[in-house]
Order: sequence, then C-alpha cells, then structure tokens
Amino acid sequence: MTFAISRRRWLAGAGALAATPVLADTATPDLQPVLDYVQGQKTTGFLIVQNRRILVERNWPLPVDAANFRLAFTYGPAPDGALLEDVASQQKSFVAVLAAIAIDKGLLDVERPVSDYIGSGWSKASSEQEQAIRVIHLLTMSSGLNEAFGYVAPAGDRFFYNTPVYAVTKRVLAAVAKAPLEKITHDWLTKPAGMTNTAWRQRPAALVVPGNATGLVTTPRDIAIFGQLVLDGGLARDGRRVVSKEALSALFVRSATNPAYGRLWWLNGGVETIRAGGVRTPGQLIPAAPADLVAALGAMDRRLYVVPSRELVVVRTGQAAIDKDFDQQLWLRLAKALG
Repeated sequence: MTFAISRRRWLAGAGALAATPVLADTATPDLQPVLDYVQGQKTTGFLIVQNRRILVERNWPLPVDAANFRLAFTYGPAPDGALLEDVASQQKSFVAVLAAIAIDKGLLDVERPVSDYIGSGWSKASSEQEQAIRVIHLLTMSSGLNEAFGYVAPAGDRFFYNTPVYAVTKRVLAAVAKAPLEKITHDWLTKPAGMTNTAWRQRPAALVVPGNATGLVTTPRDIAIFGQLVLDGGLARDGRRVVSKEALSALFVRSATNPAYGRLWWLNGGVETIRAGGVRTPGQLIPAAPADLVAALGAMDRRLYVVPSRELVVVRTGQAAIDKDFDQQLWLRLAKALG
C-alpha cells in the first residue's frame, strides 16, 4: 500500500503528466526479461516511464559483499525505499541544465571566456591560452587542458573527457548566481521540478577528484522526474517552466569535436563516437537504442536515458554491471519488450 500511494503521488495532479496514475507493481510478461537482466547486473534501482506512465519500478538491496560501494556511494534509504546514491558523472547533465537556466536568466554567456566569470589564473595555461577557453569549451569537454589543467591543445580543437576541468563549471555557476551551488540547484531546479531527494554532498576523501569534491546524491525516482522534465521541453510536472525550450535544446546539439556529445550530455545517432576513455569508434553510442536517445551517464553504469520519439525515460542505478556491454544488451532487451 505504501508503495502504491508513493507512486500515485509521483503522477497525480501533474500538469505535464497523466491525470490518472498507472500502477505497475507486477511487470508485464514482455518486461520480465528486462527485469531479470538488470537485476542480475548488480542493479539497485530501475525505473521505466513511458507516455508519463510508470511501466515498472524496482529497488533491490545491496548484497552483503558490497560494503565498499555502500560506504563510498550510498547515503541510506530514501522515503520511497530506494537507495540515496552518489550518481557519479550523471551530475554533469544536471549541471548542464543549471547552465541552461543561467542563460535564461541572463547571467551566463557560454561564448565568453571562463576567466571573465572566475578571474584569471584558474588554469596552468598561459594568459593568452586561458583567455581563449570559453564556457562552451567546459560544457563540450574541449578546453584543450589535461586533468592537471595544463595546456595540451587549442580550445575547441579536440574532445577530451575531463572531469576536473568540467568541475570549473560549478564555480562559474556559483559566481554568476552569487550563491552556492547547493542553493541554486534547489531554487532553480530540484524544488520547481518536484525532486525531493536530490542534493550535493561532500564526497569521501578516497573519491574526491581534484576540484570536484561534491557528488550529486539522488534516487531513481528523482532522476526520472529530471528525465521527464527534459522530455517535456523544460516543463515541470505541475506545468511551470523550469528552463526554456531554446536553452534546453542547445544542450543536445552535437559538438564539433565529438558527434556523440553535446553540452555535458551523451547523444546517440552520431556517425562516430568518442567515449570517455578516448576510444573512437564508428557509429552511434548505443547501436540497439533509438537514434534520438540522449543520456546522462555515470560511472558504474548509472544511467538516465531519454528517448523523445518513444516518450520514454529509463533509469538505472547501482554497482558496475557485470556485463561490459551493458548499454547495448539492455537496449536489445528494451527494444524487444517495448516494440
């Protein structure tokens, strides 16, 4: 009963969602192979929303042998029974939406140099090289810096997945808003969107990436609400506008240096993919998935997939999947189950 009431609250009365909640405590036979697969992949949370209806929602406990993961990435249970987890680099896509909101507010111009917002000397590049690095280069992973902030290439010249340099975006947002990242995340995004279990947390020392000491802690349901916001063109569940369609759409324009990457979002359907580790492969990010899929991807296979053509949001949290081809294998099963 508690589970059903909680699910009803997720859907009820929302301007951008179905007025009549659809409960799916038991998966349809077509979805059972999908559930069997994800459960066997060290998954803690899995949720599918299609046409604003929850098709399936499952939360599984961590096994006893997951002590290290529990200490490093989890923060206890949320009210809905899901684990509160640091979702690793999924945070980047949330920050991208915050940047889009800052653009809407007239606070941020991505074509301006980063140093215009946080001052000079933030990198180890020369003054001239640093001045050429614009905010858009942080958002598209094309700053030309290495992870130690040293100059490697001209800004905008190549894609290099660089978490320490990405984290400068957080500093830029705090500077333009004249408020801590925690406050603007709450005021601009999580509160208006109806995300009640999402916040920044200081990471354990062993997990701290230089310059990126905070992790975004959230739940599958809050991630799904965020995905639905993207799917609905920036509208919250109550119909209020959180981010403009124009600023949101700009996040999903393919960057010049990687067809599979926009502004801190991964994009399917490109002719080529350069992955986080630098491996370049022909074809799209996930061959089995729809070409219009966009994704917020985090380490250990934390996933948010949004597919506009299918009105579909899929969320997966948990430990690293056993299957090294997890994305492809999951989408082979999803495509069969959902048609």
